[in-house]
Amino acid sequence: MVKHLIDPELLVEPEAVMDFDLWADLPTSRVLFNKYLEARLADSPLLAHVPFKDHNIPGLEQDPEVRVRVYQPTNISNPAPAMLWIHGGGYVLGTIDLEVPLMQMMADGVGCTIVAVEYRLAPEHPFPAPLNDCYAALQWMTVNTEQLNIDPKRIAVGGVSAGAGLAAALALMVRDRGELELMFQLLFCPMLDDRNDQPSTHFELTGIAWDRDSNRKGWDAYLGDQKPENLPGYAVPSRVEDLSNLPPAYIGIGSLDLFLDENIDYARRLLEAGVAAELHVFPGGTHAFEFKVPGARVSRRAHTIYFDVLKQAFGLE
Repeated sequence: MVKHLIDPELLVEPEAVMDFDLWADLPTSRVLFNKYLEARLADSPLLAHVPFKDHNIPGLEQDPEVRVRVYQPTNISNPAPAMLWIHGGGYVLGTIDLEVPLMQMMADGVGCTIVAVEYRLAPEHPFPAPLNDCYAALQWMTVNTEQLNIDPKRIAVGGVSAGAGLAAALALMVRDRGELELMFQLLFCPMLDDRNDQPSTHFELTGIAWDRDSNRKGWDAYLGDQKPENLPGYAVPSRVEDLSNLPPAYIGIGSLDLFLDENIDYARRLLEAGVAAELHVFPGGTHAFEFKVPGARVSRRAHTIYFDVLKQAFGLE
């Protein structure tokens, strides 16, 4: 058991532990998961100077409409840099409605516009539905840069966990299609590899964080009945052989995250492919620690680092 190695400030209170069987009844689990996140973020302040507005945008090709939420600080200069943000949840959980304080903090801390996408969830909507929704959101941002007061040359993609996996996949999809542009990818503990066979996937974190069994079930839900080797390369980013010609990347990961090894490997392979990549491993950090316990000292340090990284990528002071 690695619990004794966890940063003490990250150990959740008993009443906020995910003490339910996630996979017994997924629709009910989504409700319980949302309540869990609400409890974790209950004390996070809202920022009046970072208003937000929802839009229903066209889906990709024949797909249904996609809801996006646009955060725009009132004190930024236009046209502003922007980031497409993709929430986490193992491809089966999560919603943009629970990320308001975190998105406001990020938009304000960096000085950029953020567009958060409410993509469809697996297993009801397996690959490529979630990724298509993310592509549709990026396409909408690109077409409406003037309306949104964003700089078309400074659009990044970011996400956490499965959302970061989708962000990495989106960067690959954009490269392969050649229709849109991305200038940076900000990846927090990205979920990249369905093989689930790296040593860190065996960390004993059941009841504390996303664990190996949930990881397997999450990937099964996302990939459905299709075999990864029969899917486009961007379905599973770690399976892609060619990582060249991708935008620069930042990867942040806790030392006790089950995705640690696949994240280190992906960062190494990006560097070998000639992609500018930065990897930061936070000692004592569990999966998505900086979003679950944003007030912890290690979380605040993580925020400071990625604010600075994104500012540098955008060319901001």
